[in-house]
Amino acid sequence: MANESRPCPCDIGDRFDYGGRGQEVQVEHIKAYVCKAPASTDKAVVVIHDVFGWQLPNTRYMADMLAANGYIAICPDFFVGQEAWKPSNDWASFDDWLKTRNAGKIDKEVDVIVKYLSEQCGAKKIGVIGFCWGGAAVQHLMLKNPHLKTGVSLYGVIRFFEGRSNLLHPTFFIFAEKDDYIPLEQVTLLEQKLKQNCKVDYEVKIYPGQTHGFVHRKREDINPQDKPYIEEGRKDMINWLNKYL
Repeated sequence: MANESRPCPCDIGDRFDYGGRGQEVQVEHIKAYVCKAPASTDKAVVVIHDVFGWQLPNTRYMADMLAANGYIAICPDFFVGQEAWKPSNDWASFDDWLKTRNAGKIDKEVDVIVKYLSEQCGAKKIGVIGFCWGGAAVQHLMLKNPHLKTGVSLYGVIRFFEGRSNLLHPTFFIFAEKDDYIPLEQVTLLEQKLKQNCKVDYEVKIYPGQTHGFVHRKREDINPQDKPYIEEGRKDMINWLNKYL
């Protein structure tokens, strides 16, 4: 189980030394990182960051990967100027820090970003992916946002939205077998509830031997034993988006 003195096991993993191929823009009151596909497209993906915020190189690497696969990718600052969590912060203060950053209260920002993608980027089909805190935000959006076509929640924290499973849009849930923060019982319970209540396509997949954050926080070259699962998780994410966008 999760170590109680560290309520989130979000050590930063392998911080990628990565500059990014996109650019930073200001969208109304939100700063965002945008990377466009090589050819023009009307498909876009909103990338929702984890607790380490919109500037984490790993998350920008994932946005650029989406762009290379033919999407307009945008990673907005969903903390809207509030500081992201730092690995050097005192974990005892994490719960208080989290209270002012609610993954279920990003609707206003999402509306602004969707409008920007539609009006400024020509996007007609928009999906969303998110990691950890952002994965929980994806669950929230898939339950209520009519404008997004599909979502991929990567190790999204289930306890934020327990008991709600009547998704509006096809959603893919990626979990790690050895996640200290999301026990497998919670994943099983989520699956049961989806089976009972969900009228749209969904998939829940558990990746063997993996830990929290594996798809975007582990470098394949440093973790050769995890490489197949890191690559599989990324490929599954792209395939799901390709299918529903």
